[in-house]
Amino acid sequence: MNSSGADHHAMMIADFKKRFYVVVILTAPIMLLSGMIQQFLGLHWQFTGSSYILFSLSSIVFVYGGWPFLTGLVDEVKAKTPGMMFLIGFAITVAYSYSTAIVFGLKGMDFFWELDTLILVMLLGHWIEMRSVTGASKDLELLVALMPDNAHLVFGNDTKEVKTDTLKENDLILIKPGEKVAADGVISDGESYLNESMLTGESKPVKKVTGDKVIAGSINGNSAFKVRVSHAAKDSFLSQVVKLVSDAQQSKSQTQLLADTAAKWLTIIALVSGISTFLYWYLTGQSLAFAMERMVTVIVICCPHALGLAVPLVVAKSTTLSAKHGLLIKNRTAFENSRKITTVVFDKTGTLTIGKFEVSAVISLEKTLKENDILTLAAAPEQNSEHPIATGILQKIKELKIIAPTVTHFKAITGQGVEGTVNGKKILVVSPGYLKANKVALPDGFTTNDTDTVVFVIIGDQLSGYVALSDRIRPESAAAIDALKKENIKSILLTGDNKKVAASVSKTLGMDSFISEVLPGQKLDKIKELQEKGEFVAMTGDGVNDAPALAQADIGIAVGSGSDIAAETAGIILVNSDPNDVVSLIRFGKATHRKMVQNLIWATGYNVIALPLAAGVLYNYGILLNPAAGAALMALSTIVVAVNASFLKVKP
Repeated sequence: MNSSGADHHAMMIADFKKRFYVVVILTAPIMLLSGMIQQFLGLHWQFTGSSYILFSLSSIVFVYGGWPFLTGLVDEVKAKTPGMMFLIGFAITVAYSYSTAIVFGLKGMDFFWELDTLILVMLLGHWIEMRSVTGASKDLELLVALMPDNAHLVFGNDTKEVKTDTLKENDLILIKPGEKVAADGVISDGESYLNESMLTGESKPVKKVTGDKVIAGSINGNSAFKVRVSHAAKDSFLSQVVKLVSDAQQSKSQTQLLADTAAKWLTIIALVSGISTFLYWYLTGQSLAFAMERMVTVIVICCPHALGLAVPLVVAKSTTLSAKHGLLIKNRTAFENSRKITTVVFDKTGTLTIGKFEVSAVISLEKTLKENDILTLAAAPEQNSEHPIATGILQKIKELKIIAPTVTHFKAITGQGVEGTVNGKKILVVSPGYLKANKVALPDGFTTNDTDTVVFVIIGDQLSGYVALSDRIRPESAAAIDALKKENIKSILLTGDNKKVAASVSKTLGMDSFISEVLPGQKLDKIKELQEKGEFVAMTGDGVNDAPALAQADIGIAVGSGSDIAAETAGIILVNSDPNDVVSLIRFGKATHRKMVQNLIWATGYNVIALPLAAGVLYNYGILLNPAAGAALMALSTIVVAVNASFLKVKP
């Protein structure tokens, strides 16, 4: 919710509160002047002009107290979408018109006191319910509030305080102890522990050193450091989170569309039932006042307010809670469908593994080339790649203080490696899959550790050497796979890596199966094959080569440390890149759906029971609801729905 929306909501709450207190003050004299109340109490307080005083006070209640409902009636009629406000406005207008006619000559007994208590209860119900709705959006407001208003911009040895929204790329800012980080960027000087709990759900402070990325809104510990800003505030991670949450709250899933349809039908049922109730009682000999009262009660008690709020309240709560725990929901339907997942397909690198490759071996296959020559030639085209393997090779030559030669005619071979020209020679750094596809034989005696990933260096057309890199399995991965088993969900490893590595990772983690040496397009085909077998598939990945599979899967889950393309394609983003968050997502998706179903059952069941009582089916047994009691029940049903939604929790 943006600030203007929050301010408007606060003004509406204050308005309902003020109108409620005015009606409360007028309730006592209206009750005492009402003939029905006097009969009930055995009093006779009628005096000349008392009916006109009663009419005047009730008119104030009708116009001032009922104004939100009367204007709502007009708005819904203009929009041709009659709903809750239409029903309440219609009910109080009928009650007021009939009672006014009694004052000015029509025979019968007014029910000004019912009108007063009906409006009183409706104002109270709306006031409480709107406060509950506000509570569901407070978490989003807290996310917005994380961004500090000001930043310390560094000029040489001096700093100047500027507005955060004026920061731009490459600005240098100072973050003092205890302050919030003002912009996304990279630490250029210093180190500290940062609290990122409101952004990632990770409660433990994270150590950040020079060269590490920091997120705007995270809270600094006890050390000062400088940050080189990576982009403007509007493009920050926090701003994107707030936008994602806001968009997701406003989007509608199939469950919500079902609830909206049910609410529209309930409006029609309320009007038809109200008019039918009036005709039944009036035509069977009851007084006009009695028939009118039954109609008003039926219409009020059947207001689809609780049904209309049953899903949106859960949506608002679940979306903001998800964001606070590192689950960014881009697609509401995908999130709610997470309860249906039967198979989770994991990419390996950067998802189940840390994604940080370290060179473990360099082998030259030519006598004229040393290991460092192979490494240097491999590094040349990898300078233009952002793949974790490239990062590992470049880190190794940096440690060895080797400068990579200039490369020209660089080209990425999708899913298989890179190529370029160095000193007039064509250099390829490619995967085993490339060798297989191009029928290049593996070198004699080729062996690696099961956990090593190997890239081959081809100079011209000659296989000249290879580099082995190792990537450690994330400490959290085993627990995540085990938790999925407990949920009766299969886990499958899908990777472009060789069979040995895939088999080793799959076995170590206890996964159900693995699929290795697949190209990006083949990943999509493998997802299709699983779907054709009846599996409801979630795909979890982080790279550009995972994007087609993420799009094909029933639910695409991108890890937050991955590429923008993967995140753009997926319906859900895991900020922490923690496989355990996949389990949290599934469990939270189930809990959210349960809350929606509970609210829908309550809202529907309440109407099924309350409508006949309001219509007077138990009248012959002495059980009859008056309009005020109907209004109280309607308000209570709405509050129950709001309170139930507030109990939604994320269980890691």
